[in-house]
Amino acid sequence: MTIFLGLVTPLVAYAVITLLHVVIPARRRTGYVKSERTGEVLKYRTNGRFVLAASIILWFALGYFHLVPYVWLYESRWWGLIGAVAIGLAFTLYIVLRYPSTGRSFFADLWFGRSKDVQFRGGFIDAKVWFYLVGAVMLQLNVLSFAAFHLANVKSINPGFLLGCAMLTWFCFEYLIFERVHLWTYDFIAERVGFKLGFGCLAFYPYFYAVALWFTADLPNPHLPAWLTILFGVLFLCGWVLTRGANMQKYFFKTAPGRNFLWIKPEVLSDGNRTLLVNGFWGVSRHVNYLGEIIQAVAIALASGYFGVWEVWLYPVYYVALMLSRQADDNKVCRAKYGELWDEYTKKVKYKIIPRVY
Repeated sequence: MTIFLGLVTPLVAYAVITLLHVVIPARRRTGYVKSERTGEVLKYRTNGRFVLAASIILWFALGYFHLVPYVWLYESRWWGLIGAVAIGLAFTLYIVLRYPSTGRSFFADLWFGRSKDVQFRGGFIDAKVWFYLVGAVMLQLNVLSFAAFHLANVKSINPGFLLGCAMLTWFCFEYLIFERVHLWTYDFIAERVGFKLGFGCLAFYPYFYAVALWFTADLPNPHLPAWLTILFGVLFLCGWVLTRGANMQKYFFKTAPGRNFLWIKPEVLSDGNRTLLVNGFWGVSRHVNYLGEIIQAVAIALASGYFGVWEVWLYPVYYVALMLSRQADDNKVCRAKYGELWDEYTKKVKYKIIPRVY
């Protein structure tokens, strides 16, 4: 029975999150992407921060009234992961097979997807918004359960472990607080909906992103100097500033081109029809936001204080591989879209991700 309950836990959780997304009032926001079928700019319902808050309240209530233990997601984590993998695979097949082939091999279509704009009920539910909402909320619930296990079962509490939990909590909350901004990012603009995105958000995102917690939740305080733990927290915030600052600057540039972001007046390259932002965060490197993501991942790995536990480094290694691959894909898309203007841009902003290094 325990195994079965563990397996169906993500299915129940995803169903509840979906129900909350449907019933909680949402803002209808206009994005950047145009429908491949109609040519009209897509609109999205966004209520992620309210769904996240409601989900946390529900998690707390279930634990408080002894209906579901606070530590359940930690104790059933392996069975929950298997259940999430099954859901991710099933949904990937469903979402890919319902659209016509792109002309590539079936396995390429399965991996990358066939349609960019998968929406249901006239846009009431958008697949990409739903993917990231489910992934973020489930990740947050896992983090809360892991923290509850650590506090209840480890005699020598590790403040670095709790800092790692706080970092991931910030990661989830700030993503959904700025949910509208992500409608203008690479995932929504360029990605198709297939295994890479669907399985990634339904299985990989909510379980793998917390991998550092999986292998340190039951370990005692390694007694790092307090200043070092604080330094890891500062490192995380520095990474967040790079990522969020870059995404916000681009968002304001796309939605209000003449508006300053913070103190930064936008400077552009233009061919008369298209423009590229070349200063502020986007003058540091072409993907300084990716650098910020990598720095945050490294900070989370460091926070636990168990540098020799190799599993904690899986998350930052994954991010390095992901961002290098995404940078290369984005370069191809932008070169095809902007032509000579992109060549001019790459001469002005020479570094791809890390200033003066790469």
